[in-house]
Amino acid sequence: MRKWVNRGLAVGLSMLVSLSVCDVGRADDTKAGNDSKPSATKPAENKPEAGLTDRERWLLDRVEQLEKRVADLESKDAKPAAQAAVVREKGVEPGPSVSGGITAAAKPAPSAPSATLTSAPAGAVPSSMATSIAAAIGPNKESSTSAGATQVPEKKKIEPFSDYDWTWLNGNPRTKEIYWDTKFFTPEIRADINYVSDFNHPTDHSIGGSSELFRSSEIQLEQLGVGGDFHYENVRARFMTQFGMYSATTPRNDPSPGHGQWDLVSAYRYLSEAYGGYHFNVLHGVNVDAGIFLSYIGLFSYYNFDNWAYQPSYVSSNTPWFFEGVRVQIFPTAHLKIEPWFINGWQSYASANHRPGLGGQIKWTPKPWLNIISNNYGLGEDDLFIKGRSRIHTDNSVEVKYYDKPEKTLDKMAFSLTGDLGCEYGSGVSCYGNHKGGPKQSFVGYMVYNRFWFHRDLFGLTIGGGQINNPGRYLVLVPPINGATAITAATNAPYFTGNPGDPFKAWDSSITFDYMPKQYITFRAEYDYRHANVPYWTGQGGITPPTGNTGAPQFYVCSNGSSSGQTSLGAAETACGGGLSSVWFPDLRKNESFIDLSIMVKF
Repeated sequence: MRKWVNRGLAVGLSMLVSLSVCDVGRADDTKAGNDSKPSATKPAENKPEAGLTDRERWLLDRVEQLEKRVADLESKDAKPAAQAAVVREKGVEPGPSVSGGITAAAKPAPSAPSATLTSAPAGAVPSSMATSIAAAIGPNKESSTSAGATQVPEKKKIEPFSDYDWTWLNGNPRTKEIYWDTKFFTPEIRADINYVSDFNHPTDHSIGGSSELFRSSEIQLEQLGVGGDFHYENVRARFMTQFGMYSATTPRNDPSPGHGQWDLVSAYRYLSEAYGGYHFNVLHGVNVDAGIFLSYIGLFSYYNFDNWAYQPSYVSSNTPWFFEGVRVQIFPTAHLKIEPWFINGWQSYASANHRPGLGGQIKWTPKPWLNIISNNYGLGEDDLFIKGRSRIHTDNSVEVKYYDKPEKTLDKMAFSLTGDLGCEYGSGVSCYGNHKGGPKQSFVGYMVYNRFWFHRDLFGLTIGGGQINNPGRYLVLVPPINGATAITAATNAPYFTGNPGDPFKAWDSSITFDYMPKQYITFRAEYDYRHANVPYWTGQGGITPPTGNTGAPQFYVCSNGSSSGQTSLGAAETACGGGLSSVWFPDLRKNESFIDLSIMVKF
């Protein structure tokens, strides 16, 4: 359509110039006193240009330029050129198409005459004609370029932690690309399948003392997660499902649903993350989120794909994997995060008593090879049915990438070091030892890991381990003997007690080998050895009564498989009718070693 407009404009201008030339010729003849008719003696080959004025020559030159411009437009597709010009000049995206075939955003605004035209001698061309010619020829590119060159580009803020590659961190996913994304939703899919061979060969295949491994000599789906992130106009939300072992084992370690009604375990068991919030455009960003979100305490991620090892040491495995409440993420700079929490409690769907918990994280990444994290928690009363007993905890980690040479066979090396301190106080226990406050109830632990990457990150090798000392056992995972849970153990755990002053010291070590042919999948083989100073790990006899789980787990079980109905050993012996031999006991060992094979996928 536009080419016909330009062609018509060119023809019109040509006719206007011709008429102007004829009028000028007639006016000259009249001044000379000649007849208006052509003279017979005037040669026919005389060129009319010879008698043109400067104004007429200039006007003809402009018409020639216009004709060249029209020829150009006819040989090219005018629509993309118009759109590109608008995007270049206006900085807008092409809008929805209109009936004429030109997008609404690409409609050119009325143009002012170019510098060349406005500098012509006064009275050379009427202003209306100059405007028409300028609009048809288009903007002066040289003028646009020079004007743009003088503009100082606006300096944009860097999205926090986005200017360095952090995929090497323990606890961070190593995926660098998102296969599919939209303005509104970024999907995420995870699958984690493992096979464990426990060298104690438990007859009931049940593994205790772990937040990651639960069955021996079986292929198990650890987690199938489907979800992602919603984001539109600063409003944000995230959810991730957890189908598989995690949906049973993670809620099992939370005692808080035992306080009150409404079966919170069933309500939340299939969600690992579920929250909504808002992003404020202040500083380098401020996020306010409420719901269920993952804990950072212990450095390792809840998702095994993100970690250097599958079975982490106690500092990570025994500390929270999730919180429910409100968090505020404040980013004063692109390398610093300050994040306060107001939460129900220590890995709690609810408050175990009447006081919620407070905490927060400080994360600082001053260099691309250094990550420093401090997590702190306090105030909450997290021992079910024990009012007035509070807990404090500090968890601090440093991660250092001390070698990075992508061209070498051994291309990268890094280590992580984590140290934890904590205690409980009040209602018969103390942070400081045996005095009038009661027995010492504390937690001291550390873990250290070193990671090696080979052949451009195709292979990975991790060596590490750690130790804990937790008198009172308030963070020791209660073995699932006869179906025991965190809720039932809060009332009584006859086979593995958690009374004030009960000792528990343990250490562990592991070696992990990864094969990572693509960024979305990891094949992992790992060997772990774990030791405790008291019988704790599942032995060959298992931790399930002879006829399966019987009665309430707070009671001793008789050797014939029936429940004694008693919480004390003496009363159980009497109830079972045959002394100590008539009472069933689980097979617990001080040592455990196993091999874990796993396949983990993340999109």
